[in-house]
Amino acid sequence: MGVETSAEHGEMISPAGAPQYSSQESVAANKPMEIGVDTPVPRITLRAFVMGAFVSMGGLLFGYDTGQISGFQEMDNYLERYGQLNDEGKYYFSHVRSGLIVSLLSIGTLIGALVAAPIADKLGRKWSITFWCIILNVGLIIQISSPAGKWVQMVMGRWVTGLGVGGCSLLVPMYQGESAPRQVRGAMISCYQLFVTLGIFLSYCINLGTEHLEGTEQWRITLGLTFLFALILGGGMACFPESPRFEFRHGRVDSARNTMSKLYGVPENHRVILQEIEEIQQQLDAESQEQVWHEFITAPRMLYRIALGMVLQSLQQLTGANYFFYYGTTIFQGAGISNSFITQVILGAVNFGTTFGGLYIVENFGRRKSLIAGAAFMFVCFMIFASIGHFMLDVQNPENTPGPGKGMVVVACFFITAYAMTWGPMIWAICAELFPSKYRAKGMALATASNWLWNFLIGFFTPFITGAI
Repeated sequence: MGVETSAEHGEMISPAGAPQYSSQESVAANKPMEIGVDTPVPRITLRAFVMGAFVSMGGLLFGYDTGQISGFQEMDNYLERYGQLNDEGKYYFSHVRSGLIVSLLSIGTLIGALVAAPIADKLGRKWSITFWCIILNVGLIIQISSPAGKWVQMVMGRWVTGLGVGGCSLLVPMYQGESAPRQVRGAMISCYQLFVTLGIFLSYCINLGTEHLEGTEQWRITLGLTFLFALILGGGMACFPESPRFEFRHGRVDSARNTMSKLYGVPENHRVILQEIEEIQQQLDAESQEQVWHEFITAPRMLYRIALGMVLQSLQQLTGANYFFYYGTTIFQGAGISNSFITQVILGAVNFGTTFGGLYIVENFGRRKSLIAGAAFMFVCFMIFASIGHFMLDVQNPENTPGPGKGMVVVACFFITAYAMTWGPMIWAICAELFPSKYRAKGMALATASNWLWNFLIGFFTPFITGAI
């Protein structure tokens, strides 16, 4: 069965929630305007491009937090401050401590993704993004101020940071989906994943540049830059308009029309603006009927859509990509690579560069076929990766087999290429299009929460699994 989206049922992207609309405002939305402007519509305007790129910084925050922790666990100062001493007098992280430091961020993101939807329906999309950036920075302050030995404070700081990351992970694709011109909507939503990969790559590069430093600068510089990125995103949202769909639903019809006009680069009485306004109004009229809570599940094909969104987000995590992003530095040290920080930078560069191909694929090829092809290619890569590690690598003394270690890095690059061009960007675009407007916030929240649940499970249990192999 193919991947079904709400757009295929004649519905435009618009936010969820009961409309706060009077009959007078409904009439105002349909007031006659001069009709007849049918000039060519630009593929994308500078205003729409800047909006999509800037808001995608929410993805950069996600990726930056994901990538930095891999290097932290191999930095001497971080180990000495928050690790444990073994019998040989060396600092290390136990499986439990390592798993909690890595994965508790994901518990925060899960909660943040679930509670972000009702907050966004109250505050609006853009100010909600600002709110979650503030929460994220509170978590960073808790982490940066953690004294030596207080690893629990570091873990709790990552949990609070996760709340902010989770809120942004829901709201950024939602804001883009409700604001972007329809002809570039899929690519613009996928820009979120592009910035996730950029954040991962940047964190690897900065870790490489700081790991030779003495003292807490090794890791505090990397964390401090996260604070700066969140400050820029949260403050910069004041310069952007509210989502036109959210404005329309709350009676600000003229403002919504004006925002659409600027983003499309056409007059307010252009046919595409009038079509969007008419379709949104039809949705609001259909949604104005009294609703009961169980309609979210019992409405036609809604259970299928909810299950599909949650399964796709879960499978995105189960591809194994975060196995490399969370523990790559440790993995390639075990494969005999002399400087695993450099290897992480290479993987991050491949991840970022090939995601551009994913933006093209999401707009020009079918979702279903692309996901199947990507999954098949990743399966082959993992089979080769595991075979090299099992049959050719000297696990006890990996420096004796440098060839297989380098071969594993090459195979990992091919795996990440397939992920970055298919399952990475495409899942976010599908979930933003999947649900009807009045159920979108709840549906996207459940789908995103399932992503973060599996993110936590992978992050927490990977040290136990690899330690038992």
